[in-house]
Amino acid sequence: MMSTKIIRNPKQRKLLFSAGLSWMFDAMDVGIISFIVAALAKEWALGSQEVGVLASSTSIGMVFGAMLAGILADKYGRKNIMLWTLLIFSVASGLSALATGFVVLCLLRFIAGLGLGGELPVASTLVSESMPVEDRGRSVVLLESFWAAGWILSALIAYFVIPDYGWRTAFVIGALPALYALYLRRAIEDPPRYLKQKKARRLSLSERVKSVWSGQHRKTTIMLWVLWFTVVFSYYGMFLWLPTVMLDKGFSLVKSFQYVLIMTLAQLPGYFTAAYFIEKFGRKFVLVTYLIFTGLSAFWFGYAESVNMLLAAGICLSFFNLGAWGGLYAYTPELYPTRIRSTGVGLATSFGRIGGVIAPLLVGVMKENGTAIPAIFIMFFLTILVGAFAVLLLGKETKGIELAD
Repeated sequence: MMSTKIIRNPKQRKLLFSAGLSWMFDAMDVGIISFIVAALAKEWALGSQEVGVLASSTSIGMVFGAMLAGILADKYGRKNIMLWTLLIFSVASGLSALATGFVVLCLLRFIAGLGLGGELPVASTLVSESMPVEDRGRSVVLLESFWAAGWILSALIAYFVIPDYGWRTAFVIGALPALYALYLRRAIEDPPRYLKQKKARRLSLSERVKSVWSGQHRKTTIMLWVLWFTVVFSYYGMFLWLPTVMLDKGFSLVKSFQYVLIMTLAQLPGYFTAAYFIEKFGRKFVLVTYLIFTGLSAFWFGYAESVNMLLAAGICLSFFNLGAWGGLYAYTPELYPTRIRSTGVGLATSFGRIGGVIAPLLVGVMKENGTAIPAIFIMFFLTILVGAFAVLLLGKETKGIELAD
């Protein structure tokens, strides 16, 4: 991962690294399921629609987890909610190893999704509120870069563990982050900005939701909800199906995992370039540019046939898509004041997660009905462009501006 020494304050570097590791474990869990469904499709003889349901069950949990955690973090603090969400997804992931049937596994993945969906917006809000204005955007993008490390870890587990030791062992590994929560209890604190605001009169839940949709924030909220939906829809539709798509293109299970691992490595430079550009050219530049190139990469991947073309298109897809994710998480908390920040972030994230539910199911139905892979990726190409234009037309630049209290 990129050196955190560019963050000058040692305490802030420790916070970034501590929150980053929890983010890495989140990604590892989400990534592992994409490989496990490819293995389970063979072992349990699952059809494309069933694979889509299993992939979406985590996302359904993430819809509710993001909304609830965002609301609760404004009331009970960023640290407390972050710890609880980490514990929830770790325990549910470990219990998934004991699943004896499709329905039980879907239920456990839903519970894991509650924790996963809750932790991400809370962690990004915590880091954003804890950093000085000149480091804020870069810090959150670097936090997001730990997601790539988690996906790489999940790809390594898939490549070295699943073929020899089975998918249950991969789920057991996914339970280990529960131990990390014990360390986090002492390693992180709520940001001073939140603690100061906490002393003022707290807004009720209805007041916070009304404020998010008030005239002052309505344009921003519409833009964020469109942006989050299109990014999450395209990401989970493409990346959760990536190992299965590689199988469909004629590669073996092990070869498919190997190629996806190579593509996943491109996520890291995607984050690091975004971390550099976000403070140099601004949030809107990073989001619009990286999303447009993500869409073009999706179009290319859909039509690629040879190994070299598939790898090249997949590498570009990973590079630009995850760079855009870094910009998304940096940008969102900056658009709301402290009293409603976590609520606003949580609601936008929650709405976006609906896209993560729909996309894997939709791809499963489309594949079941004989829709060609290129047509599926054209859909993602168009969806991503909608998100890019939403930022271009409705977004406001927040580079160098202090967070509102």
